[in-house]
Amino acid sequence: MNIALAHHWLTHYRGGEKVLEQIANMFPGSDIYTLVYRRQLQINGLRGHRVVPSVIDRIPRAPRFYRHLLPVHPAAIKKLRVADHVDVLLSSDAALIKGITVPEHVKHICYCHSPPRYLWELGDEYKKSSFAARIALDRFAPMLRRFDYQAAQKVTSFIANSHFVSDRISKYYDRDSKVVYPPVAVNQFRSDQKREPFALVISELVPYKRIDIAVEAFNRLGTKLVIIGDGPERKRLESMAKSNIQFLGRQPFLALKSNYETASVFVFPGIEDFGITPVEAQAAGCPVVAFRAGGALETILEDRTGAYFDEQNAECLAEVLSSINFEAFDANTCASHAESFSPDKFRDSYLAHVSSVLCESKWAKVRNRYTASLPEAC
Repeated sequence: MNIALAHHWLTHYRGGEKVLEQIANMFPGSDIYTLVYRRQLQINGLRGHRVVPSVIDRIPRAPRFYRHLLPVHPAAIKKLRVADHVDVLLSSDAALIKGITVPEHVKHICYCHSPPRYLWELGDEYKKSSFAARIALDRFAPMLRRFDYQAAQKVTSFIANSHFVSDRISKYYDRDSKVVYPPVAVNQFRSDQKREPFALVISELVPYKRIDIAVEAFNRLGTKLVIIGDGPERKRLESMAKSNIQFLGRQPFLALKSNYETASVFVFPGIEDFGITPVEAQAAGCPVVAFRAGGALETILEDRTGAYFDEQNAECLAEVLSSINFEAFDANTCASHAESFSPDKFRDSYLAHVSSVLCESKWAKVRNRYTASLPEAC
């Protein structure tokens, strides 16, 4: 039995790529189909895999400008055909790659990070990002939604990265899904470091992350806030911020780790499908204050590893932050809870579901071909 992989695009190393990396490690040598591929991108777990990009990749500087070509993504993805010798396609998708053309005999198991938010929920927010995005969504969103919906109907089985996403898969695709939380490198953090009197935000600085709420809250509080990350919102946020708020831009992992391990609280004001940063913060023994919505509801234990604020505004966030004694949170409890989202847990849950889908077929051949550690067939 032959297995192939697919991922929406390979341009950066973020949460979705970390999931793909774990899947690729389980199935070494499998081809990876994708929309565009930035060759300079070095991901250890993808070494030894042949990457097969779409026709869009032939356009000069495609990994930089592919988002501006959104209306032609469906046509490019449909042209991307999985080889006839493949028996199983394992896709990792937050966009439209689920619409890749597969032979009729191929079982397609899709790990869905999210139905594309720019089509189903946050179109107005994405339109603000560029003139091209506004034109593409104003004119082509109905066609893109049809393509996405029809592609979802052809998937054999969905895996969702959270119950929040599972509900959205049901709402937009009318499909059931199994929840398997994504892998978080929780073992890379220490929870026994001395805490310092500052709050931490680590995020892309884009509108839907709602970092403006954190800035406004700390303008009111006057206490120290460190913001790590960059993006189109940075200049606006810096112009809003008082002197107690520090912007560090993008930082290497060691700087992230140091800040996670010494901050008194991690602030998470947006709505995410899952949200890896709150789990990383807990792995480092740092409690989290998050907006009560989205994937954060599944990763934070209220009053044990963090707290929630109920209205997505600065006043409510500031009120919660000022009412909490962060020293009362136990770092070991935070770190122990984060272990629930380890790569080992991801691999076990993911393989168990793949096994259940393939139990009618010759799963033993997959086990023998790839690794002895795969679960037994049904």
